[in-house]
Amino acid sequence: MSETLAPAAPEVREFETTVRAADGRTVELEETYFYAEAGGQPADRGTLAGVAVTDVQSTADGRVVHTLAEAPDVAPGETVTGVVDDAFRTYCTRAHTASHALYGAGRELLDDLGYGGFGITADPVGGDDAGAGEAGDASRANDADRGEAGRVDGKVRVDFVTSTDVDDDVLVELERLVNRAVWDSRAVTWEEVPVEEARASDRVAFNTKTEEGVMADADAVRVVTIDGFDWAACGGTHVSNTREIGPVTLLDRSNPGEGLTRVEFAVGPTAVDRRARDHRAARAAARELDSGLDGLADAAARLRAERSEAETELAALRAEVLDARLAGLEATSRCGRTWLVGSVDGFDANAVGERAQERVTPETPVVAVVGEGDAPFVVVASDGDVDAGAVVDDLTDEFGGGGGGRPTFAQGGGLSADPADVLAWLRG
Repeated sequence: MSETLAPAAPEVREFETTVRAADGRTVELEETYFYAEAGGQPADRGTLAGVAVTDVQSTADGRVVHTLAEAPDVAPGETVTGVVDDAFRTYCTRAHTASHALYGAGRELLDDLGYGGFGITADPVGGDDAGAGEAGDASRANDADRGEAGRVDGKVRVDFVTSTDVDDDVLVELERLVNRAVWDSRAVTWEEVPVEEARASDRVAFNTKTEEGVMADADAVRVVTIDGFDWAACGGTHVSNTREIGPVTLLDRSNPGEGLTRVEFAVGPTAVDRRARDHRAARAAARELDSGLDGLADAAARLRAERSEAETELAALRAEVLDARLAGLEATSRCGRTWLVGSVDGFDANAVGERAQERVTPETPVVAVVGEGDAPFVVVASDGDVDAGAVVDDLTDEFGGGGGGRPTFAQGGGLSADPADVLAWLRG
């Protein structure tokens, strides 16, 4: 056979066919309803002649090869039964159509829109989670308790080529439009369209891979249509009506390459779990801020402004405290110059260094401060006649650590010494 029959008849879950070839764990059939991995949709799972199917691939010469978990006891010409995993196929079918609905939503919101790619991840219950978190873990456990062991988790990505900044507002509106398309119960159909007609249409979405792979040597291309909402060249499996998709929850966005915006979303139980988790988190935040959900953003903005103001006030107070401590530095004579030498605790080297430089005067041309605490440091500020960098180099040679700087300012850290010993060294 030249292709899988799954896209044309996505509802088929069990079929009988004849073995064309068998070689170890690989089997070819006269006809198959197993979907072969392609275009971002994973290969179907299920059983063939009672043996688990682990992979299905199309070859360059048009054959469909099924890889089984173990070598089956079958021979060419023998009739066998294939069973497509219902939960896995249903998930992939709904997820694939949901990706088309998302692109349809993008048509209404995004400028200079182009199709950059698509992909489905699908894991049965007990596999890796697709972002549902602890709530998702609990939900999957509950599903198993209810006998829903056929649940499939995962996520879907759609890469948009667009000049529009897909910010939070755009992301939320994309989700709203997709779910509205689901609620509107739009018919989903597919048909073969002449290649030239598809290329000439400004409605049909396809990318370079589609054109080179699907349309390169073909007279026609399969176009999947969501009635009045989206049109795309596609060889995947799809639902017959958008209401079969179920809830869709957008998860995140990213920029995988120049000019691309990747939007990830979930369908089915994962979407429900994620929405519940987000709703639970929003309600908890509103409760903590003594606000309703409608006022949550304003309450958070007020809290952020208050925090920023408090941090500014705290920084000013800390600067005053630091200035007061530096004002108490002891004057000592070294090499015929007056040095201000002392130690501080609870301040970082950058803050101390900035303030130390401000205290350099003709009367006190050198200021040297040791930082106490778990990570002792030293800063030296000078008018330049005493080389601050050389002082720090000599000090770290004596006490370890490292550092450096210029003649007017230098600092060092990682000192392996008691601050009192460093102070004694600085005082000469």
